[in-house]
Order: sequence, then C-alpha cells, then structure tokens
Amino acid sequence: MQSVAQWEAEKPKLRHQLFEMLGLDPLPAKTDLQPVITGQVEHEEFTVDKLHFQSSPGLYVTGNFYRPKNASGPLPTVLYVCGHSVNKKDGISYGNKVGYQHHGAWYARQGYACLTIDTLQLGEIEGLHHGTYKEGMWWWLTRGYTPAGVEAWNCIRALDYLETRPEVDKTRIGVTGRSGGGAYSWYIAALDERIQVAVPTAGITTLKNHIVDGCIEGHCDCMFQVNTYGWDYALVAALVAPRPLLIANTDKDTIFPLDGVVEVHRQVRHIYDLYGKPEQLGLCITEGPHKDTQELQVHEFVWFNRFLKQSETPIDKVATKFFEPEQLRVFEALPADQRNTRIQEEFVPAAPDAVPATKAEWESRRTPWLATLYQKSFGNRPVMPWIDLKETASVTQRDIRWTDYEYLSEEPYRLSLVTASPEGLDRAHAERVVLHVLDQTEWERVNQFITMGKSLAQFKLEAEFGNAWLAFLEQCRQPGTVHLFMTPRGVGPTEWTRDARERIHIRRRFALLGRTDDSARVWDVTQALLARQAIPGLRDKPLTIQGERQAAGWALYAALLGGGTGYRLDLTDLPATHRDGPIFLNADRFLKPPHAVAFALDVDQSAVTLRFTQSFRQEDWAFPEAIEALLGARDNAGLTLEPMRTETGP
Repeated sequence: MQSVAQWEAEKPKLRHQLFEMLGLDPLPAKTDLQPVITGQVEHEEFTVDKLHFQSSPGLYVTGNFYRPKNASGPLPTVLYVCGHSVNKKDGISYGNKVGYQHHGAWYARQGYACLTIDTLQLGEIEGLHHGTYKEGMWWWLTRGYTPAGVEAWNCIRALDYLETRPEVDKTRIGVTGRSGGGAYSWYIAALDERIQVAVPTAGITTLKNHIVDGCIEGHCDCMFQVNTYGWDYALVAALVAPRPLLIANTDKDTIFPLDGVVEVHRQVRHIYDLYGKPEQLGLCITEGPHKDTQELQVHEFVWFNRFLKQSETPIDKVATKFFEPEQLRVFEALPADQRNTRIQEEFVPAAPDAVPATKAEWESRRTPWLATLYQKSFGNRPVMPWIDLKETASVTQRDIRWTDYEYLSEEPYRLSLVTASPEGLDRAHAERVVLHVLDQTEWERVNQFITMGKSLAQFKLEAEFGNAWLAFLEQCRQPGTVHLFMTPRGVGPTEWTRDARERIHIRRRFALLGRTDDSARVWDVTQALLARQAIPGLRDKPLTIQGERQAAGWALYAALLGGGTGYRLDLTDLPATHRDGPIFLNADRFLKPPHAVAFALDVDQSAVTLRFTQSFRQEDWAFPEAIEALLGARDNAGLTLEPMRTETGP
C-alpha cells in the first residue's frame, strides 16, 4: 500500500469481506433491542445496572452497565468485551462479566460509563464456541458460521444500545477486552467506526504463529473468521487505522506469542505512517504469561484517558472486584424463547431448495452459482498446476499389468496413482478409463487387493476376502479398460495421524488457511485427472470417476472444477447435505450436493449414477431430477438413481 488514497479505496472492500467472513453479509436486521434493566447494584462511587437486550429476536446479551454517581453530561464510554472466564456455582452460570467486573468498576470510578457484556459461550445463557474444537461440528465451516460473528454482532448491537443511554457520549466510545475479548475488540473496531479508540489485549497474532507454531490448538472457534479470503491478522488490525489503537500483550503469552504480536504491529504501523498519525498507534508489552495483569490494565487506562478524555492524569487507583457473582446476575430464570443455545443453526442461512421454474431461469442462475462456488469455497486453491508425473514401478502378474505412478499435487504431496489393465492391452487402444477415488476405508481394502495382485504368492487373506477378491481381479481384467486408483492427501500412504486430537487441529489449520482438508482433496483429484492425461495412451479416453461416501463428494466436485466434460460419474452413498460432508468453506450458504449433481449433468454434460446402500430418500435428489427434466433428453448425459438392497442374515 503506497498511499492513504489507495488504502481508503481498498478499505470498503476489505471491510465487506470481513463482514462476510463473520457470517454478517447480509447484515441481520436491526430489530428492537427490547432492553430490560432487571436490577441495580450500588457502590458508594458508582451504580451498576443489570440488564439484557436482544441483538436479534431471542439472541440475548446479558451485561452490566457501570456509571459514576453524580456525573454531569454525556460521558466517555467503554464497551468491555470479556474473555474466557468461567463463573459458575451450583450449575448456575453468572457470566464472564463477573470475572471482568474490576474493569467496569475502575472506569466508573474514573468518570467513564462502561458496558461489560457476556459472551455467547460463557454468559448466563450458555451457548457454544467449541464446534470444531471438540464437538465435531465441522458443518460450521460449510455453513460459513463462526461464533466470532455472533460476538461481533452482539458488539454492534451493544453500540446501538449505548447510543440510547443519556449517560453516553456517542462521539467518545472505546472498546477493550483481553484474550477472547481481545479478539472481539479487534473485530468490532475493524467493522464499526463508532469505536473511536481501541485497546485489544492479548487477542491477536499471525497466521504463522497459529499454523506453524501451533497456537491454534489453544484457541476455540470464537477467535477466527471463516477465512474465505485467506487473510492474515494484520489486515484486521489495519482496518482500525487511523483511529487510536493500543496493541497490548505480555511477553510470555504462549497463545499470542511476542514475535507474532510485534509483527502485527510492524505491519499496521505502515498504515498509520501513511496517515501521518504514528502517535495514534501504540505497542504495550509487559512481563508475564497469558493473564489479566495490573501492568496491562494500567496501560489500557492511560490510553483511554489520553484519547477519550484528553487527560494525562496519573493512575492512582487499581482495578478492584467489589461484588459477589450473585450480585451481578441479570436473570433469575432464563428466558424460554432464548436462541443462544442453538444460534449456530440459525445465524447464517443455508441454501434454499427452490427449483428454477424454467430452463432460462436455471441458465441465468447457473453461471453465477458456479462462480460463487469457485470463489467462496475453492478460492484459495493452488495456481499453475504442475503434475511432474513419474512412473515408479511396473509388473505383470495374474494377467494384469500393474503400473505405479506418482504425481505432484501440491508441495510437498507427491501422490500415488496405480493403474491396472489387462495383460497385453495397448493403452492407445483402450476403450475407457475408470478413476477410483478412494477414502480411507476403501483404500485399506483395495490396497490389500493390489498388493496381492502384484504377487503370485498365496495370501491367507485371499480366502478371507473370497468373492470380493476374485471380483476385483475380474474388474482389473475387463477388456479395453484401464483402472486408476488414487488416494488424496491424508488418506492411505499420506495419512497424517491416528491421534484424534491431532487430526482435529490439522483440519482446523486448513480452515484457518482459507481451505478445508476436503477442498484440498478435491484439488488432489483434479490433479489426478491431469495426471491420467499425461499417461501414454490415456489422454482423452472416455472417463468414469468412481467414489464412495466422502470420496463421492471429492469426485463430484473435482469433475466440476477439473475443466473436463463428458465424464461418467459413478457415486455411491454421496451425502445429500454438506453437513454430512464433504466440508467446503461456505458451500452450504449457496448450494448442496444435489445442486452440484445438477451442475455436472448440465455444465459438464456428464452421466451421473447415484448408488445408495443406506438411508436413501428420493426427495433429497428432487433438484437434479427437476433440472434434468428442464434440460430434456441429451446424448450420453443423464441421471440414474440406484437404491441398493443389502442382504441380511436370517
């Protein structure tokens, strides 16, 4: 960025992207807040209003509003957003506002108004932050949902509420918070310029710290946007410029390491320098771990005094907790109409199922729909693919020619591609190619068959596998057919780990990089499609792509993204919703697997066979059936649904 004019021109687009990545595009309706003060707590120097409002109908925000006694005129005001502080007794949650009450009390004693609000997870109504962290809710990613978006929305509505209070000077509002509250401070300050001063504390570091150094493993989902556009965090911070901003942290914080904090400051300083306002950016590093220390608090207070009160008065009072949790409790009984505990299901709308009424309507929607898929779900895929195909081994056994290849999908992944064809078949005369995309379950089965097939030795497993083994050999001997077997990254030879926790955080790393492990596997399959074209004799041969379960999804989307047409897709147990996988960022916001099948029928001119061994519902696939009816009869393209019956014992 070379000038303020260039940055100012770019900023609206970037801010819009951030709204989108938080699930706030379109912005929810600003409905009636329905604020209620349920009680007050008195201190000799200030009063605390215990209150709640609804940021959206049924989405309750509980908080405490601290105001000095005998204050005259509208006051400088701080929105305090809380970090992760558990305050429960006998099964009752009093909210993390209780754990951070000393901040609100200090501000009120110094002539500020301060609204301290609970978070979604640790408020009086206990919602959820840990969807991908430990609850297995990977569908949050495909819905484009993050609890950081709810926290940001609650902050926006908290500002709306503050503007209704006569004690508040609307031109002098700041925000602060630490840990999780530090992250929410960043988001609201970046999104809403009603925030005039910001002191995010222990709430930001670099992608490198998260991905390479493992800091992501110490954070729940509320810290992160759905990183559709592949942002690093200095970009969030830069959106605060040129407003006064103090970046605060301790030097021994293991989840927000010092080097990352300093790097964010270094990058943001360039933007402040462009504005000619370097004095409005500060970096505060104190000694200590990830903890709310008095040293951090003092710098926070000094910064607000300087920029909200234009005062350099020395800090002569420490931040002190005055109240028991019960005194600050807002609800005696939780509201029956609350949506906090299920907001993850409702906050970001899912794709509608409406079928275009005419072929013209379908064609008008089709291209933008696909463009959205490329941009929002696969926008961070690699560019300029180079497959570097190499043959590594070849052997003929059991009347089958087995050839091993490897290809470069994306550094560092050189993936294996095994071909099997009848002995003596000249591939130049092959009639068709079948690419088998294998998930872990299928790889474990097929890999044993391939190992046995390459050897004349007798295996004990041959008897165990029985007819399945013999059927596999017959498949590989099909006249005129070349079979290719591939496993994408994280499957089979490149399986990352069997440790459940490690697998979780590998998947979360992908998401923070603006991808998913499934979208990376789709890329691997598209590269396998290129690799088969580089195998002598196989280029442009009729191609069938097969996959089961999650691999059916990888195969389907690879066919859409791979650039070819006229494939046959043979997919078994393809999930009807992205909630069941495969997981792609944002996909569920605008399409479902049945929509993708419709694209394959039309755009790719593919013949699609959907086989089902379990839980088949005809209505799940009404959309592609309707599109096929709109398109009419076409050569070599069409949809076939084949429910399968599995034999059971007596």
